[in-house]
Amino acid sequence: MDSRWVGPDGYDIVPAFLDGRQVLRVRRHGQVVADCFSVEAVARHVDLADLCEVIPLPRRTADRWAAVP
Repeated sequence: MDSRWVGPDGYDIVPAFLDGRQVLRVRRHGQVVADCFSVEAVARHVDLADLCEVIPLPRRTADRWAAVP
């Protein structure tokens, strides 16, 4: 459940739980705008075509940096 999508104008969408149900939480500039039970509900707040998934990259440790020329 580490997925996160960001869009223009400070929007981000993250999975969350509300009353035991999974929702898609729409935030704008860190403030909760809506908890949506469907992707269609998210589309009422932000254009889905504008969203980009944030993929965290693995962090390099000191040992891994030593192996890089």
